[in-house]
Amino acid sequence: MERYLADPARYDEGGMTFRRCGRSGVLLPELSLGFWHNFGSVDPYERSREITRYALDHGVVHWDLANNYGPRYGSAEETMGRLMDDDFRPYRDELFISTKAGYDMWLGPYGNWGSRKYLMASLDQSLRRMHLDYVDLFYSHRYDPETPLEETLQALVDVVKAGKALYVGISRWPLEATRMAYDYLKERDVPLLIYQGRLNMLDLAPQEEGILDFCAEKGVGFISFSPLAQGLLTDRYLHGIPEESRMAKGKFLKESMLTPELLAQLRQWNDEATAQGRTLAEHALRWILEQRGVTSVLIGASSTAQLEKNLKAVR
Repeated sequence: MERYLADPARYDEGGMTFRRCGRSGVLLPELSLGFWHNFGSVDPYERSREITRYALDHGVVHWDLANNYGPRYGSAEETMGRLMDDDFRPYRDELFISTKAGYDMWLGPYGNWGSRKYLMASLDQSLRRMHLDYVDLFYSHRYDPETPLEETLQALVDVVKAGKALYVGISRWPLEATRMAYDYLKERDVPLLIYQGRLNMLDLAPQEEGILDFCAEKGVGFISFSPLAQGLLTDRYLHGIPEESRMAKGKFLKESMLTPELLAQLRQWNDEATAQGRTLAEHALRWILEQRGVTSVLIGASSTAQLEKNLKAVR
């Protein structure tokens, strides 16, 4: 591919809207790019370049990774490293790059959960794979009920003090542990920047559990993943189960999930979206952004065309 030069109009009026992340100096785009799928070793590298180039050209400057995104584990971060070297090194200071550790990454007792040893070693590995000196944001990817919270949280404090991360966040922690994390980090001058949770029109857990209210009251940002419920909140399943779909393959979605009641609900939401001149996917993304306390929504993309469609939700 030819040498990349970012679109000089990428921040022009009428483009991406940015929202303040809690009570911080960080502004995040309403839509952020997730690397969970489509950026692993099994995916075409040139397609990853096309998607990320399109993202930056349209103001999608927050890119979200984790140590074990792939597949193969670690390969999404390796792709990020190639992307930095090939295209984005001149734009590093425009990008807000996050990674995480908490789920299984390597064999043995120190390649999982929330110990200091795992978190510290994982971040060092992530930085090497991504060819970065630091990440903008480092997450504890999940709550660890066995490791003392103080150990996990002190590791987050120390990666900031060491200059390996500028901010820290947590993902899918229960409310009481989130309260403790907020207090612990605040007392050590490393405030909790953001909470990542699954929120969409079919999964209201962060609202029902009080996470969104807590974040809004305390000035903590919130970013939603799986906003389209693995494709359920698109037009893909409105007329049955396509042969090549994730549900047909049993990948992340099971056919038993698409009950007559759910299908009727999806069709009702689709009718509402159509009446507003939107697709169901645009309607679902917009719905999340309208919820109290939400800063940004993580979207995946398997093509620039898909990313372009999702960006219409914030235009």
